[in-house]
Formats: sequence, structure tokens, C-alpha cells
Amino acid sequence: MLVIRLVSGPAGSDALVLPVRPGKPDSADSSGSPAELVPTAVAPGDDVRAESAALLPATRLTGAAGEVREHLRPGGAPARLWLLGVGSGDECDWRTAGAALARAAKDETQITIALPGEATEALRGLAEGLLLGSYRFRLTESGGRPALAEALVLVDDPEALAGTLDAARTTAEMTRLARDLTNTPSSTKNPEWFAEQVAGAASGRTGLHLRVRGPQELAAEGFGGILAVGGGSASGPRLVELDWRPDGARTHVVLVGKGITFDTGGISIKPVPAMKLMRKDMAGAAAVIAATLGAAELGLPVRVTTLAPLAENMVSGSAFRPGDVIRHYGGLTSESTNSDAEGRLVLADAMAYAVRELKPDLLIDLATLTGANAVALGKRHAALYSENDALAGDLLDAITAAGERAWRMPLADDYVEHLASDVADLHSSPAQGAGSVVAALYLREFTGDLRDRWAHLDMSAPSWSDDTHGELVKGATGWGVRGLLRWLATLG
Repeated sequence: MLVIRLVSGPAGSDALVLPVRPGKPDSADSSGSPAELVPTAVAPGDDVRAESAALLPATRLTGAAGEVREHLRPGGAPARLWLLGVGSGDECDWRTAGAALARAAKDETQITIALPGEATEALRGLAEGLLLGSYRFRLTESGGRPALAEALVLVDDPEALAGTLDAARTTAEMTRLARDLTNTPSSTKNPEWFAEQVAGAASGRTGLHLRVRGPQELAAEGFGGILAVGGGSASGPRLVELDWRPDGARTHVVLVGKGITFDTGGISIKPVPAMKLMRKDMAGAAAVIAATLGAAELGLPVRVTTLAPLAENMVSGSAFRPGDVIRHYGGLTSESTNSDAEGRLVLADAMAYAVRELKPDLLIDLATLTGANAVALGKRHAALYSENDALAGDLLDAITAAGERAWRMPLADDYVEHLASDVADLHSSPAQGAGSVVAALYLREFTGDLRDRWAHLDMSAPSWSDDTHGELVKGATGWGVRGLLRWLATLG
């Protein structure tokens, strides 16, 4: 992985990166002027600055975030000059710029990047962009592309910014972990394997406690939803419970993440085009596990318990059937007439357990729950549901600051009638429309006295990117890790 170091003086790199921003509009021309250099905390040599300023009109740079130009300087030092558009200079624009630079400079061994004097936001965005934009997932090295090895970040006081870099590095590393878990093919990634990865990642970290329930424990304790969904697979289900318990924590948050390691749809089998990417159906579990590991790494003063119900939804003689009635943890029953609406069944168990046994202050669930999320909001926004305006606002603020996207959706009570069942307490998969809303309303039935302290994030669409965009690369995005860590950091 790319190494990022803070330095206060020239380090002899052959490549120097200078930031540029949109020029100020010319009074005689409202279309604006060419991009201009951003003043940096450590100024480049007079010759380099003069040459860069002279080059800008010819480069046709506008200064927009993510624009990159390389200029060769034969016999000069540095030998290569990179001009990098940073837009408005806020954290999100620097994140976009860092990702673009990581891809454009992939053949460099080392680069030096000069930052402006007020560098906290710039450094966090740049570091996350570099680390996330350079991410790649391959099971073989053949056909791989070169990757930038080291970035030296030029600032006036490296020691003062060390904490900012650590936070950015941890956030990016945990996002990359969530991407790795989600990208891993399901021929490898069954519930047992996922639980083993969590155990390995948590091992040796002070303050972390792990419990993994297997099929026998799940049956003994009454986790009927997890058992039903996992019943058709030769790979038995699991419930991972990972607890970060810092001394002095005054707030306890439970995070629940859907962990379907592969989803065929069960007996209500999916068509092939809808099934081929179902290795991503555990992206919610990956995000909450990675966020909890990140909270421990950063030493955040908030208790975080993550529950990851893991199952493989397969077709076999032991698979649960359309029309089956499932008894969840705590006793509520669900009639399920569509075995492809399985995620809510495992979440219901985990949420009921959290409410009854863990009694947290706040309950948040993340799930690749419905295709209706993408129909309503497109590929880049998650749907957020909550009855608590303050909680919803805080989550949206954190998600936006972290460079992720979500949109609050209504919990329409007049749709609750769709959950009525003739044979059970609830119908988990009614045929009426508003699929994402109705799924959220179903989950709300398992929040008990935490109903007004609960939020649901349906993040099916933004969990996967079909192309490269900003800090995202094709494949799993790790959506939710960055936003959750930002939000958890506000709770201490």
C-alpha cells in the first residue's frame, strides 16, 4: 500500500506536485481567467514557481478538482512537475484531487506534494484520496499495473499534523478492508471465513472483545431468522459480535450490518444478471466491522458493539420456502413469501437481540437491502430512515463531510398496513410498491423502545461502483466506513 510521510523540506524527489485552483474572474471577461497556483506553506524555488505560472495558460487547466498535468523538465530539479487541480480547496475536493493524482502518477516511485498553509482539511482529503484512489483488488499479480509507492507531503509543521494524517490513514485502511471483504469471491467468502477474517483483524487489539455464534448456539438462543436464511447452504450461518469497550465511554452505539455472503434469492431465485454481483450482499456487515475496528484503532471514546448476522442464501432441499413463518429472536414471527427478501430477516434477529440484551443508547443498521434504493436515488446515494431528526441530521452531516452521500427518506406510517399477515405477526415481503420504505418499516418493528433512537441506511446502490469516479474504483466502495467513523468521533 502507498506510504505517505509528512516532511518540512525538499526530499530530493524527481517529481513535485503543486496545487492549482480556479482563477478569479476577469472584470472584462465573466468566463474567468486561467487557473492559478495555490500559495503553499513551503514555497518551491523561484524558478519552479515562475515556470509553473508561465505554463498554466498553455495547460488549459481550469483548476477543477482532479485535473492533472505533467510537465517534463530535462536537466532540472525536480525533473517532473505535476500541476494538480484542487477546486475550492475543501476536504472533498482535495480527496478527489488525491485520487486523481494516485492514478495519474502510478508510474512514479516517489512524489512530493506541496500543501497550503491551512493544511488540516487538505491533508485529510489528500491522504484519503491517495489511499483510496490507488486501491486495487486482484487475486493474481499478472496483468497488474504499477502503483505509486511513496508520497511525501510538504508542510511547515509535520508534528502538528501527524494526528490528522493518522486519522486519514486509519479511515482509508478500514475502507480498503471493507472493500477487500466485499470484493472477495463467494467461493472463498462463506460465513465461517468472514468470521475468521474478523477474528484475525481484531486479534491483539486492546479493548476489543469478539464472540462468534455458530449454528448450534443460534438455534439454542432462538435466532430463527438467521437460521432460516442460512438453512439452504452447506456453509452454516454465523453471528459475529464485536465489541469496542474503551474506558470511560458514556455512550453505547450498536451497529448492525447485513452479512449475506452470497444471495441466490433462495427458492425465489434471482435471474442471472441480478445474481452475478451478489458477493456484495454483505457490504453492510463489512462496513460496520471495519468502522468498529477503526474506532478501536483511533481510540474513540465511545462504546461500539457491532452485530454481523452472516448467512449464505442458497437453493436446496433444506432452504426455507415462500410462505414459511419464521420465529425471530424475542418471539416475533414473520411470514415470508419471497425468499429473496432475506436480508431483513437476519437483521430482525440481530436488532431484536441488541434491543433486549445490549440496551444501547443508539441503534444503526446498514444493509444492501433493496433494489428500490437505486430506483429512488440512483447509484451514489444511500437511503436514510429515522424518526429522530437530530440523529438523522448528525448522520447526514458526518456522511457528507466524509465524502459519501445519503438522502433522508420518509417512514410513511400509512404503509404499515402492508406488513399485516394472516398467519404471523408481520409480513416481511409484501408485494406492494415503495420497497425501500416498506423494508425500513418492517425493521422498525424490531427496534422496541429504541424506535426513536434508531436509523436505517439502505446502501445497496452505493456499495458498488461500476466505474472509476473520484476516490472510488470499479468494484466495492466500502460505503459507510468513512461516514460512520466521522459520526462516532462526534459522540465522545
